[in-house]
Amino acid sequence: MAKQTVRDIDVNGKRVLVRVDFNVPLDEEGAILDDLRIREALPTIQYLRERRAKVILCSHLGRPKGKVVESLRLAPIGRRLSELLLSGPVLVGPDCLDPLTEAAVARMRGGDLLLLENLRFHPEEEANDPEFARRLAAYADVFVNDAFGTAHRAHASTEGVTRYLPAVAGLLMEKEIAYLSRVVAQPERPLGAVIGGAKVSDKMGALRNLLSKADVLVIGGGMANTFLKAKGCSVGDSLAEDDQLDAATTIMKEAEERGVRLLLPVDVVVADRFAADARARTVAADQVPDGWRIIDVGPRSVAAYGEALQGCRTVVWNGPLGVAEFPQFARGSQSLARILADLDAVTIVGGGETAALVQEAGLADKFDHVSTGGGAFLEFLEGRELPGVAALRDKGLGASN
Repeated sequence: MAKQTVRDIDVNGKRVLVRVDFNVPLDEEGAILDDLRIREALPTIQYLRERRAKVILCSHLGRPKGKVVESLRLAPIGRRLSELLLSGPVLVGPDCLDPLTEAAVARMRGGDLLLLENLRFHPEEEANDPEFARRLAAYADVFVNDAFGTAHRAHASTEGVTRYLPAVAGLLMEKEIAYLSRVVAQPERPLGAVIGGAKVSDKMGALRNLLSKADVLVIGGGMANTFLKAKGCSVGDSLAEDDQLDAATTIMKEAEERGVRLLLPVDVVVADRFAADARARTVAADQVPDGWRIIDVGPRSVAAYGEALQGCRTVVWNGPLGVAEFPQFARGSQSLARILADLDAVTIVGGGETAALVQEAGLADKFDHVSTGGGAFLEFLEGRELPGVAALRDKGLGASN
């Protein structure tokens, strides 16, 4: 997994195409709700500008499905980036492939910065079209991938361009790989893993891979309902995947055989309907009333999770423990966040909802690493090769000039 980085190549005065992940959430007015991904890209951008590189940033935003969607233009990103860099306006090209954009690239001087328009306005981006990738690559002498959040996609701007340019990791990509490798490759033991979210089917690959590595495995969120049901508990009207009951039983059996301490909720918060203002109460996990649904973990469960994770040297968390978008049902996740923030361990958080939860609680700086990846983070935990990482130059191949 050791990849060359921007530090391993000569970027002085070069044209550098940088794939960043500026796919940030926007409100209905187009204002940025969370700029974490923009801020995390700053070290690579500043590193290149300090070396008088001509920095050409490219990103997608949202899911325009190959068409121009005015609300998904990158102008708000450019404005926020200019505010963070404190270096004047950031020019956003009218299109990622356009004569005016080509002319703007040709006029660039050392230290200049240009942001290409939304890559996914072109269907060729997600199709990894070779000609589209070649035209993007023609802007530059070097390619830097700093978009961990899209590294699990073999798109033109993540994998295709590497066929035409020397390709290395940015500083954020380097950090993401380093921290996640501490979980899947060389964890400092004991290793604790907290896996939540709605569906077992979405996380089964990660659970299976973590079983061979973790000492403590905590299962929460809606997916825990499937495990409870597999144990014979009634879960009322709760979300549960009946087609995953056998798989859940297998996971629990294998955990026991391997000596992995697997924890499920012992008490839960149930609601009479799926709504922010629903009536709610806390009950034992095996006493969910008919017609009610599990919507968060209870305080005894959180305390048990905290006790089990004490003494772990590495802890990774992906997925909330309840319906965290409803404030009264985010309490279990918030309580766990506070516990993890105080652990004497390497703590790593990933997944959009989980990262947002930690930031909203004001605890992000208490964790060793808050990943910018969602799907990429999960696939890394599954042990899968990420195309956007695999395409980068390996260490030991020699420096690129």
